[in-house]
Amino acid sequence: MNFDFSDEQVMLRDSVARFIQDDYDFDTRRRIVASDAGMSKENWDTFAELGWLSVPFAEEFGGFGGGAVDLMVMMEEFGRGLVVEPYLATVVLFGGLLRHGGSEAQQSDFIPRIIEGSCLGAFAYLERQSRFELADVKTTATRNGDDYLLHGEKVVVFNGANADTLIVSARTAGEQTDDHGITLFLVPANAPGVELVDYRLMDGQRVANVVLRDVTVGASDVVGAVDEGLSLMQAVIHEACVALGAEALGIMGQLNAKTLEYTRTREQFGVPIGSFQALQHRMVDTFMSYEQAKSLLYRAVCALEKDDEDPARNIHALKVMIDKAGKHIYGEAIQLHGGMGITDELDIGHYAKRLMMINATFGNGDYHQGCFNALSYGRDAA
Repeated sequence: MNFDFSDEQVMLRDSVARFIQDDYDFDTRRRIVASDAGMSKENWDTFAELGWLSVPFAEEFGGFGGGAVDLMVMMEEFGRGLVVEPYLATVVLFGGLLRHGGSEAQQSDFIPRIIEGSCLGAFAYLERQSRFELADVKTTATRNGDDYLLHGEKVVVFNGANADTLIVSARTAGEQTDDHGITLFLVPANAPGVELVDYRLMDGQRVANVVLRDVTVGASDVVGAVDEGLSLMQAVIHEACVALGAEALGIMGQLNAKTLEYTRTREQFGVPIGSFQALQHRMVDTFMSYEQAKSLLYRAVCALEKDDEDPARNIHALKVMIDKAGKHIYGEAIQLHGGMGITDELDIGHYAKRLMMINATFGNGDYHQGCFNALSYGRDAA
């Protein structure tokens, strides 16, 4: 199988890499994270000008028409630069739900605005009790004539603080954990009855808890089919898991490179510590962890791009490996840098914190190991 990137994909990767090298150094990122918005609107406009926001969308809406590989090469570079702008939240999640399940009117309205950078979106799906279970939904959507009344709370909404529009999962039928009966709704962030509490996660991301108090939305605001939102959520989150895997791979590559460079310059007993055989063995082990994660990422991307293959098993395996390899690589990077490896003054600790958050997003390694076992060996194995 040919794993070489096309000329267009190489150009896309190089454009992101040049931007990070020239305009997104560690100090710049720290200033962005410390700002009230936690992102740079100027950078977001640059993403739009460079065409990055158009990558996964169809050409009929002004998009690039790219696939999982195009998204992978971008997200890997975003990981190398620790980019905090809400590409995952707006383009992959919010845009992905519209791309897969939006009506023609919804797609024509929102997708061009996402591409031009004027629409920031968020996907509000997580609740306090749900942990990693997408079907555990207590937020309700009750019929009120031709409209719906949304009532409930969503937590840890990525980009919730800056989004102008949310896609919210709510229960329109069934019991709290039933697969059937979940519906997705478009909700303006400034709609009456919407309350936001924003805060910063340990990796610098700005997120929000969203309280919905009898928020009125119309039938035209339903994304996908009524009561059938779970399958749409799962399809988009599969894509998001692969995107996060690519971001994690970029981070792991940077940690390995920075740690190798440090061991070449840090001296002990009059020689670089990289000359010590014990440390060389440990760095070889982290390189192998990186390569194993890369192989599974490529396998998951191939599964996503094949219409005749269910990507679930490969994505569960990828998440397990990202969890395992990430912990190994950031643990060794911190230890080989000594006590300063986890300080805010050094970027090593920031890469480590971002990997920790990636591992906890959409399910940690233990959760996905159980899902993989259930698919491979039967439900009782989970």
